[in-house]
Amino acid sequence: MRLNFSYVLALGLAAGIGAWMYSGTVVIGGRADSPDAVLPPAERQDPAADAPFRVEVMHLTASERTAVLDIRGRTEANAKVQVRSETAAKVIDRPAREGSRVSAGDILCKLDKGTREASVLEAKAMVAQAKLDHSAATQLQTKGFTAQTRVAQVQAQLDAADARLQEAELELQRTVIRSPIDGITESPMANIGSRLNIGDVCASVVDTDPMTAIGQVSEIDIAKMTIGMPAKVELVTGQTFEGTVRYIAPAADTDTRTFRIEVEIPNPDGLARDGVTALTTLSLASEKAHKISPAILTLNDAGLVGVRGVDTNNKTVFYPATVLGGEEDGVWVSGLPNEVTVITVGQDYVIDGELVDPVLKTAEATQ
Repeated sequence: MRLNFSYVLALGLAAGIGAWMYSGTVVIGGRADSPDAVLPPAERQDPAADAPFRVEVMHLTASERTAVLDIRGRTEANAKVQVRSETAAKVIDRPAREGSRVSAGDILCKLDKGTREASVLEAKAMVAQAKLDHSAATQLQTKGFTAQTRVAQVQAQLDAADARLQEAELELQRTVIRSPIDGITESPMANIGSRLNIGDVCASVVDTDPMTAIGQVSEIDIAKMTIGMPAKVELVTGQTFEGTVRYIAPAADTDTRTFRIEVEIPNPDGLARDGVTALTTLSLASEKAHKISPAILTLNDAGLVGVRGVDTNNKTVFYPATVLGGEEDGVWVSGLPNEVTVITVGQDYVIDGELVDPVLKTAEATQ
């Protein structure tokens, strides 16, 4: 009988496997037979995994900082008056010229008097007649030849005559238009020969001494300001003036929620002009603050801006901070302890309360 070779091979393999299993020797892949051999990857442990995360830190000490508040606005004349005619007549003379300096009471325009002088003379004559009638009636009443009502009647006529005289004299005075304030006349002005009706402008007078720098201050900063604070005003023209705060609005603008402020600038030479862009700088009260690199600022889970530091137990702490202003070599912040250790490298890779390995930065920040 002839045996198939495949059957013989299968019987041989089965016998070999049975003998190996009977011996009880197990070989596990990835593990060497020597007791000093390297452990498999699953059983290895990285010693660095249990070590605290290393961060770079630096010590900061607060210093006094005198903060400034910049307010952008424009200049505004102390007073700007459009001098209008109170009567209707033709301009016959204009002593003032555009751009000339005038004082209160100086003549700006002269109008044609017309019949106004004659009206004054007529009113004076009526007053004189009324006075005679009143004197005669008073004497007759004293002697008993006239009634008291007659005296009252002529007294009323005298009062009416006086009123008409005052009205005529006032109308005559209105033909001479005078400046109500000290200042500089502004173009355009009424031309000689033109007719002015009641309410038409003869000239505009601008009082530029003192000049006023106006601006808007946010509701966050308005509490830092007081009347009388010194201020520096820089105009876009390159001129610089010293002034003082003279007005702070008691109520905010309903649209912008800002407060109007006014800074008074002495301007005897008229160098500051009305309507020029201005930057007003106010020196605020000094306060403790830290100057830091903006690169170490971070956000916590609540979205607050601040820095992460390390406490005495080498655990991370988040300190909220308020940015006060920036300079070329850093930003000023408040809200931190006077002395604090902050993380300068690695602050975004740790969480609050995490144990870390702080390494002190050798170069301290400029304070």
